[in-house]
Amino acid sequence: MSSADANRVILTGENPFIRLSATDGGDFTSNASFWRIVLSPAGAGHVLYLKSELTGGAWRIYSDNIAMARWLQATVQGMLNGELADQAIPVTDAQFSRTGDARDFWTERVDTSEEEIALTWYRIGDPLLLHTQPFEDPARRYGLCTVLIPALGARLTRNGVQAAGQAWPREREGRPFSTCALAFSESWTERR
Repeated sequence: MSSADANRVILTGENPFIRLSATDGGDFTSNASFWRIVLSPAGAGHVLYLKSELTGGAWRIYSDNIAMARWLQATVQGMLNGELADQAIPVTDAQFSRTGDARDFWTERVDTSEEEIALTWYRIGDPLLLHTQPFEDPARRYGLCTVLIPALGARLTRNGVQAAGQAWPREREGRPFSTCALAFSESWTERR
């Protein structure tokens, strides 16, 4: 029996996310999906999809590889959030950096000519490894293998202004989780 996944790997990288709300179970006041892609058909790079009161409630996209950002919108990110399948959303050219240690805190920084955005995860929990197959859930055409590290604390700032809301505890696969997490060693697959 082969230990290799039979599906085609379409991307490998990281996809930490922050989802803040004012109340437990309330609508997200901030939704940030950050990607650091090592391998994809559109190349490597970074992209941040961000919707928050800090952006006037509109989606903004920041990237150092517009082709990759658009490819993600047409595939995985567009599947995860249908609003982001809209290729008319402008992409702002940005530079990316990171600091921290996933045992304590992790910060991703996005810099443009007019904006400084920082996403920070802290109060880090125990990692869990998830592996799904394409169409395991009929609405999800892609499979996923990822290490998810929950963060019970998260902070999002834009030009020094902190987003409202907070991270909330959740449970996933019977284990402690959160509305905010670091997703490392993330690979997405599709059927051959």
